[in-house]
Amino acid sequence: MSWASGSTLPSNIGPRYSASGTSRYPFDWLGFAGLLCSPIDEAMKPRFRRRAAFPHIITSLLLSLIPVLAFAQQENQPIIRFVRNPDPAPDFKLTGLDGKSVTLAGSHGKIILLNFWATWCGPCRAEISDLVELQNKYKDRLQILGLVIDDDDQDAIKEFTEKFRINYPVALATNEIRMQYGGIAALPTSFVLDAEGRIVQKHEGLRDPVLYETEIRSLLGLPIGNVKVETFEDTGQIFLKNAERASELPGVDLSKLTAEQKTVALHKFNAETCSCGCTFTLAQCRIYDRNCQVSKTATAKIVTALAHPHPSPPKPGPAKSSLAAPPAKENDKEK
Repeated sequence: MSWASGSTLPSNIGPRYSASGTSRYPFDWLGFAGLLCSPIDEAMKPRFRRRAAFPHIITSLLLSLIPVLAFAQQENQPIIRFVRNPDPAPDFKLTGLDGKSVTLAGSHGKIILLNFWATWCGPCRAEISDLVELQNKYKDRLQILGLVIDDDDQDAIKEFTEKFRINYPVALATNEIRMQYGGIAALPTSFVLDAEGRIVQKHEGLRDPVLYETEIRSLLGLPIGNVKVETFEDTGQIFLKNAERASELPGVDLSKLTAEQKTVALHKFNAETCSCGCTFTLAQCRIYDRNCQVSKTATAKIVTALAHPHPSPPKPGPAKSSLAAPPAKENDKEK
């Protein structure tokens, strides 16, 4: 895997960067987790539009909260992160809207951006023009694949792709594929695959296209300016099966536990199944759906039980005989 960093960006990288590789914007918000839709909740289908940049006064706060692309405060250096020792992406075989086969194997050797989306999702629509531009720009070394979920009207989808001039394969994802990729709790959700077909990053929600382009260029070994590349271990962020590696979970406070108690708690989280109907373990459910009150309550009970164990009931003493003492003999009374 070739990750390029520290070089000056060429002048033709696009309008967002100057020839020196610095941003033309007054501040960078690469990777900003913007609007997203939930394919689970029909209420999350209103009309969305891309929001304007946030006021400067809160920019530094927002950036400090971005886990995928943060800024080193001392050096003010942007950072992108890729999975250390990434797992292969589950392959699939679908038929695209054009009748052609859509697979990961068919794009082996290229960087792949696997984009789960829906026509009714506003943030999904908002990023399509950027994806079209990326596909045009890196067409020989990049393949974007659009997998539609929660939207089975093929005629309407085909009309939509023609209207927005989508220049990459689009197919309807099966529920099996959706579950292989963690359930897809929000839209859009995009997976970045390296040239070997391994998932190195996952993004949920509307993202600044500069983030995608920077990651793509890095994986291609192209200059990315002063952007720093770091790696992290997948503890469930990419594949839920790796939740067993996690030492912390969303919405679970382990601060009151000793190291030993924390180990026991994490084991229980990964051994017990959540009863919300997701079929995931408690740990996986906390990562998959942070708003799940069932897994939140269950994990809290486990933590409380370990932090404040009930005292053991006192052991019963020796049993007293229920037989009455024999009456004293006459001789004993005279004595």
